[in-house]
Amino acid sequence: MAEDTETRPASAGAEEREEGEIADDGDGSAAAAAGRVSAHPLENAWTFWFDNPQGKSRAVAWGSTIHPIHTFSTVEDFWSLYNNIHHPSKLNVGADFHCFKDKIEPKWEDPICANGGKWTISCGKGKSDTFWLHTLLALIGEQFDFGDEICGAVVSVRKNQERVAIWTKNAASETAQISIGKQWKEFLDYKDSIGFVVHEDAKRSDKGAKNRYTV
Repeated sequence: MAEDTETRPASAGAEEREEGEIADDGDGSAAAAAGRVSAHPLENAWTFWFDNPQGKSRAVAWGSTIHPIHTFSTVEDFWSLYNNIHHPSKLNVGADFHCFKDKIEPKWEDPICANGGKWTISCGKGKSDTFWLHTLLALIGEQFDFGDEICGAVVSVRKNQERVAIWTKNAASETAQISIGKQWKEFLDYKDSIGFVVHEDAKRSDKGAKNRYTV
């Protein structure tokens, strides 16, 4: 908050200014300084990634269509980006939009993700926008007790439903995983049960892995 200081005119004979008023030397520099807002840094830098559905049929390997979009590290940078990109309900079917801590790729093969898993919430078409935003705010705002265990989040748009998932680092840490799942539901005011699937189990199963944890 700016100090409540009294500013006097530099030139003799000028009228007194009100307390807190900033003198302008005529070039607009004082007004610019008054309007300048300090950035609010986040505890972690985060990167948005986009998986383009139009390129998936031509992909040589899984994950080759995922590309980083932008890395942000302040509150202001997040909102300037979020307010100028499509929300999940406007994305094409097959699209995946990720937000992961910087230097972590949204892939099972990433060393930080390799031993982890994910919590997933499903919803109807066009319903994921609010879940996605509230999830992002909880992540970048470090609202989780075990926030260090979180890699990032992804929203997936499919033909009959949309899904939001949180990826974590260590699937074997039951205490951390259960805490993250329960808090996430509270943040979203989500009443149905959600399940946690281990990445390694999902890779080994052709029919879909069973939930390791449920809350």
